[in-house]
Amino acid sequence: MPTWGQILGEIRLGIQQGDQQAFDTIRNKYLKQLSDFTRRNTIIYATRWTSGDAPPNLVSITDEDIHAFMEAIAGLKGDQLDLILHTGGGSAEASDAIVSYLRQKFSHIRVIIPQAAMSAGTMLACSSDIIIMGRQSSIGPIDPQFILQTAVGVQAIPAHAILEQFRIAQEDCRDNPRNLNSWLPMLSQYGPALLVRCQDQIDFGKELVGNWLKAYMFKGEPSDVPDKIADYLSNHSNFKTHGKHISIEKASEIGLKILKLEDDQDFQDKVLSAFHSTMHAFGSTNTAKVIANQNGNCYLKQFNMGVPLPTRR
Repeated sequence: MPTWGQILGEIRLGIQQGDQQAFDTIRNKYLKQLSDFTRRNTIIYATRWTSGDAPPNLVSITDEDIHAFMEAIAGLKGDQLDLILHTGGGSAEASDAIVSYLRQKFSHIRVIIPQAAMSAGTMLACSSDIIIMGRQSSIGPIDPQFILQTAVGVQAIPAHAILEQFRIAQEDCRDNPRNLNSWLPMLSQYGPALLVRCQDQIDFGKELVGNWLKAYMFKGEPSDVPDKIADYLSNHSNFKTHGKHISIEKASEIGLKILKLEDDQDFQDKVLSAFHSTMHAFGSTNTAKVIANQNGNCYLKQFNMGVPLPTRR
């Protein structure tokens, strides 16, 4: 397997030789090698979310990604797909639309996680027939977050935390009515419908994951495991933080069907080469998101001084 540095060297050599799209050329090369090896369609969905330098809306799973998947699926033959995921998450509603679209085309989907698929990325992984992870790979909790303007600025607040704060406030004010004035500044920043929205979002995510697990990963199996997995992943109290990384060992322990990336060295090498060649675009260009297939169809999301510039190649 070529190392991270060797792949970067390939890209730099291509640029020196006049290939101004060397990042695409090398990524396509390794995606094609992986697809030829597995004899399955291959799509990579990756964002630069780990860098922390791109606007959140450009690296999140959004409804716009449907257009990207339309581009990536165009021309693909066969009903088997390997989806390489590297994402910090995004919209549960958009994830629902993506799964619905992919499942109209593919009857068997493997989600491959070379590094991390968090939050709504974990939800997407749970819509697969099987998940492939390495020792370094992680999934995460699926408890919903709300982006709120608070007295100390914009914050991402777990829906469970909002509900718990209201519960604590209710109990405290019932036992000590004079404490109401102390709670009002905190509680007044939440709109009147927020509690309902919090519970609805928690229920929505849990229901999606449970239904997907029953329909695909545990299809035809009379088991309560899907609901237990959905309950565990959506329960904020199990993790305390939305960014908690769940290892391959823990993912298997809670019941998810996991294959180890290291079990097939040739397969691992080809997955990591495709992944690393994609990640180099994030480190050396203004690319924020890549959705590409093994045939060269590619949708890029780029940012320039805060202005998104989606392109197709």
